[in-house]
Amino acid sequence: MWAQVYDPLNNAWLSTLCAAIPVIVMLGALGIFHIKAHLAALYGLASALLVAVLVYGMPGTMALSAAGYGAAFGLLPIGWIILNVIFLYQLTERKGQFLVLRESITGITSDRRLQLLLIAFCFGAFFEGAGGFGTPVAVTGAMLIGLGFSPLAASGLSLIANTAPVAYGALGAPIIALSAVTGLDLLQLSGMVGRQLPFFSLIVPFWLVWAFCGWRGMLEIWPAVLVAGAAFALPQFLVSNFHGPWLVDVVAAIASMLAVTAFLKVWHPRHIWTSTAFGAAGAESKVAASATSRSADHGYSRGEVFRAWLPWIILSVLVFIWGVPAFKQFMDGLWVWKYPIPTLHELITKGPPIVAHVEKEKAVYTLNLLSATGTGIFVAALLSGLVMGYRVRELLKVYGETLWMLRYSLITIAAMIALGYTTRYSGLDSTLGLAFSHTGVFYPFFGTMLGWLGVALTGSDTAANVLFGGLQKTSAEQLGLNPVLMAAANSSGGVMGKMIDAQSIVVASTATKWYGHEGDILRYVFFHSLALAALVGVLVTLMAYVPPFTKLVY
Repeated sequence: MWAQVYDPLNNAWLSTLCAAIPVIVMLGALGIFHIKAHLAALYGLASALLVAVLVYGMPGTMALSAAGYGAAFGLLPIGWIILNVIFLYQLTERKGQFLVLRESITGITSDRRLQLLLIAFCFGAFFEGAGGFGTPVAVTGAMLIGLGFSPLAASGLSLIANTAPVAYGALGAPIIALSAVTGLDLLQLSGMVGRQLPFFSLIVPFWLVWAFCGWRGMLEIWPAVLVAGAAFALPQFLVSNFHGPWLVDVVAAIASMLAVTAFLKVWHPRHIWTSTAFGAAGAESKVAASATSRSADHGYSRGEVFRAWLPWIILSVLVFIWGVPAFKQFMDGLWVWKYPIPTLHELITKGPPIVAHVEKEKAVYTLNLLSATGTGIFVAALLSGLVMGYRVRELLKVYGETLWMLRYSLITIAAMIALGYTTRYSGLDSTLGLAFSHTGVFYPFFGTMLGWLGVALTGSDTAANVLFGGLQKTSAEQLGLNPVLMAAANSSGGVMGKMIDAQSIVVASTATKWYGHEGDILRYVFFHSLALAALVGVLVTLMAYVPPFTKLVY
């Protein structure tokens, strides 16, 4: 047995600084020194292992086991999802189906801003709700590239859009995990998050379009942006408060897609933005069409358009089915392999103030290949390939080429998740969390930022809730705050960290075939992530102290 120590140097400042070394090494290598992502991840992992063993006193075998456990999780389920999404994209691109799909979108609108809104925000939210784990960024990034967006635009904008839906991703997994780890009522947590995030479901679409085309470009289409945000925010509030966390994103995303599509039948912007120029400067390079140029005649028959969309329809249906808990249980009943890591499982204890009572850390690797979301995507890709006329030999050839193309990305994802698991089991993450918990009256703001940090470190709102949920509850009770408010704030603040976590950035760079530019993506999205997280922190602070916002808590 080994007990985690949260202040190994008997100096909170020095211990916190040491705990931050792996994060500084990895992000510095990516964002400052422009080191390739797989090398930056390996450097960060090496530094985490050294700090865990030499400073925190973690036995070397445990540290290596934690890293191996994380690497396995990085390959399945996360790497398995990315591999199969890109496989599907490759199949559609080689048959010319993606070109038809891209052109058919102009049948709804030829305005790039509105296409971005429909794909990155509305369509992406559906995939987040149904699958999570990087699926939305992989799909929307690939689609935006196909529409002609630059790799940085496709990557960065997909990451910004994938924020407001994250807390209810994968059919509510983050909220369900938060309830399990804190013991707080599931429906109360779902409702509290559902009274925080709808504000940002309204803000994020405006933020997304502004990031793409600047303030003036955004104002030209503000009615459509408002429809997209409101049609998502209202169902998000209603379903989360009166039903539960399971179908929040799916219902809200479908409502938003239908509302925007219907709205564009009766409303059109004065000018049509046909350029994919990126950033505020792009507003000056806008190509303005006549006011009557609402959509383009793509020249394809309805049958051709349907066949082009069919692979993505199959994907949507199967990802949703694979996300249904009853289906997952059925598939796990057929076959699942659980392997307790012998040098790790229940051999590490964590204690106060991270948790109220001493607890043993579990470490059971679950190989649930049949019920994994990536398997649903794989089946969708195979079915789509057969429908498109591929032979089995051709499918195998394309799959092998896709695997070779993604080799470095898979190494990167495995190394980054290994880093996260090493910091989690060694207690480094908890040291960082305690630094936030000592902020007294300002804790509602910094507790929210702790959720942001948790997702940035772990790459998952679910993992961040498991990591810091207990700390949030304990700190809130000690400070006289509502524990449901602060536990929910961990999840709501965490969603804004999703765009800067290394795992998501690698997924984005892989989907857009822009491998090696992860540092560029990180530098672009970092401001957006920090600013939006700070706004969530302000809202939580208002809910904690300032009427009438306090009425949202009770």
